[in-house]
Amino acid sequence: MNPLRRKLAIATWSAPREGNIYGKLTVDAGPALRYIDEVRAATGARLTVTHLVGRAVAEALRRSPGLNGYLRFGKYIPRKTVDVTFLVALEGGGDLAKARVERADDKSPAAIADELGALATRLREGKDVQFEKGKGIIRLLPTWILRPVIWLTGFITGSLGWSFAGQEPFPFGSCVITSVGMFGLDEGFAPPTPFARVPLLVLIGAVRDQAVVVDGAVAVRPQLTITATIDHRFIDGFQGATLAKTVAEVMANPWMLDQPR
Repeated sequence: MNPLRRKLAIATWSAPREGNIYGKLTVDAGPALRYIDEVRAATGARLTVTHLVGRAVAEALRRSPGLNGYLRFGKYIPRKTVDVTFLVALEGGGDLAKARVERADDKSPAAIADELGALATRLREGKDVQFEKGKGIIRLLPTWILRPVIWLTGFITGSLGWSFAGQEPFPFGSCVITSVGMFGLDEGFAPPTPFARVPLLVLIGAVRDQAVVVDGAVAVRPQLTITATIDHRFIDGFQGATLAKTVAEVMANPWMLDQPR
């Protein structure tokens, strides 16, 4: 973790106080891997499991509007679009940046891959003005001042929906998705991130061959674990299960995303 990233973490988190739900879903990754290979061959898109899971989550949010919203002065307000934010690793994993894909539920997995690739390139080349400006503010302010500044920025941009301190309205969109599979981890849980002001954080693990029971017999299948951290103010266990059911449905048949709605 680079010094600026560590400084941001210290200024952001404290002892947990909010109620959260943590859930885990393990799916057969075979259909997803076959779909990815087909799309790569047909389009040349650098599609990965992360892009496909992001699209699956966007589909689930489209079908579950009760989770796709934000809080403003204690009142729930539905969002007009499903915007998915992916976290991009920089400096070999030493830093993180966000890349928001707007209207992700209206885009194909290949289109999401292309858009996210372009956004990630901008970030890694230092051409993202908002991210670079944010780093400058973090670098200049001491931690004790940075904490209220981050809270205020999150409130103004994430609850009021105004631009502030170089950040666009609703900078993290409907949810945040990150992957630890690229670092070789099978699973993990994303910590609640107060300043992001999103009700859903999804973490994607590595695809591993595992022994599972298929039609009453033991077989080796590629397995993928997806975990979620959910703000309990937005959703309870039943709605969480509905959300997971949609993601599982998409991962079992990704080709459904190519069909017109």
